Amino acid sequence: MDQGSGAGPHRARGRLGAPSCGARAPGAPWARFSAWLECVCVVTFDLELGQALELVYPSDFQLTDKEKSSICYLSFPDSHSGCLGDTQFCFRIRQCGGQRRPWHTDDRRCDSGAPVSLQREPAHYFGYVYFRQVKDSSVKRGYFQKSLVLVSRLPFVRLFQALLSLVAPEYFDKLAPCLEAVCNEIDQWPAPVPGQTLNLPVMGVVLQVYIPSSADKPESGPPKQCSHKNLLPAPVVLTSVHELDLFRCFRPVLAHVQLLWELMLLGEPLLVLAPSPAVSSEMVLALTSCLQPLKFCCDYRPYFTVHDSEFKEFTTRTQAPPSVVLGVTNPFFIKTLQHWPHVLRIGEPKMPGDLPKQIKLKKPSRLKTLDTKPGLYTAHTTYLHRDKALLRRLLRGLQKKRPSDVQTALLRQHLLELTQGFIIPLEHYMASLMPLPKSITPWKDDFLRSLERSGPQLTCLLKGDWLGLYRRFFKSPHFDGWYRQRHKEMAQKLEALHLEAICEANLEIWMQDKSEVEVVDLVLKLRERLVRAQGHQLPVKEATLKRARLYIETVVGSLPKDLQVVLCPP
Repeated sequence: MDQGSGAGPHRARGRLGAPSCGARAPGAPWARFSAWLECVCVVTFDLELGQALELVYPSDFQLTDKEKSSICYLSFPDSHSGCLGDTQFCFRIRQCGGQRRPWHTDDRRCDSGAPVSLQREPAHYFGYVYFRQVKDSSVKRGYFQKSLVLVSRLPFVRLFQALLSLVAPEYFDKLAPCLEAVCNEIDQWPAPVPGQTLNLPVMGVVLQVYIPSSADKPESGPPKQCSHKNLLPAPVVLTSVHELDLFRCFRPVLAHVQLLWELMLLGEPLLVLAPSPAVSSEMVLALTSCLQPLKFCCDYRPYFTVHDSEFKEFTTRTQAPPSVVLGVTNPFFIKTLQHWPHVLRIGEPKMPGDLPKQIKLKKPSRLKTLDTKPGLYTAHTTYLHRDKALLRRLLRGLQKKRPSDVQTALLRQHLLELTQGFIIPLEHYMASLMPLPKSITPWKDDFLRSLERSGPQLTCLLKGDWLGLYRRFFKSPHFDGWYRQRHKEMAQKLEALHLEAICEANLEIWMQDKSEVEVVDLVLKLRERLVRAQGHQLPVKEATLKRARLYIETVVGSLPKDLQVVLCPP
């Protein structure tokens, strides 16, 4: 889309878009809405202002000027895309000014039970966009151009794309009243609690979704959907809230999937230049999903433009390129990011059918400022040997006209086994340190020596320089993220075990030689752990919590009256 020359995005006042007055409190209206979405934005093109934020709903949600600017620019394809008709894509922006909305108890409960890769983003917003550009003689410029944007912290791309497909066409016809009704319906939805199948009514349709849980086995997929014989209308069942058609996304790069997996695992900077925001955002999301069940700990931007507030940060030449996967459509980035070590240039998507011509590996020195041909420009040498059997199976599937979802399942299973084969030895080594968590710090050399007897060769058939891959991995943001998460889980487990041990101890014997100060200290520490456990931050059974409460009552009852009043004020 054309960018307003010299004019940044402005906010056009709409009936529902009164200036924001602050963050919503947990008990305020829209609390259930905010379990799914932060807000809904409408961005339009104004001849005088350029991209303009027409409204934000609910109107009490506060966005900074920088966030408004980013949403405006990223909600429209840039002028190199030439998107006519309806287009869906997504972007991801950094939240400015710190976390403003207090997290609800339900938010913490949902996050504690969700896979780490699907927990809500604490410092970024996702923007799910439905953009329409059609000829309209009633408009001075000759085109109707508008975007409906769902802003959320949840990475549920499939769910929100399905929601936009229902809502956006209706909204473009009926405008504000329709949007207000939809937001009120979302405010009645149950919370996205992991492990549950939910029916989500909107605009006369029921979307049935399963919210993934960390207890799910990755190989088994989601459980069968609930019976819906008594539901009218019959629900539209989404097989996943977040998984893309991986085979369709990777069709032009199937021969290099393993190389791309290594680049993602090692946190390497990667520029993805695509013909449209839809192709760009899908490819970036597909790449970042390669490491599941590992959380992708580097930054990534499914769609990025020269107007983004982080443009200078990502394009500076005064330091090494940041660990980020950047999806763009403007060829200008080829010139600006010539110093980046890896560039993936994708051509126009081909019609389904035969396998499209696979892009070739090319040296970064062959990058041209203009008219860069499709290819993967990198000097990276893979540590592992390529699995040729996978490509043969996928090609055989194409010849037999195997459904795309089956091809995707094969590809996803291959990537899952690759990631699990790599991470399981680390998990085993970490588990062996469980009784003595303080001894974890100097562990890397011991771990590398342990690979000879318990390395990936036990679970993965691929040959190669696994040792070299681990050494590089230890320097990546993904190792740091994985280690911090496991350290946190181990500390919580030890706290829970300690709480259980205290509850099973003999109170009277323990208190015989303890001073009042020690007894009060125990009460305060137990209460602190109870609060953490009740907030789902400790893996403790309900029976243990009841014993801990009884334990506290017994201990407090044994203290002098003046201390009881202090510890249990009326």
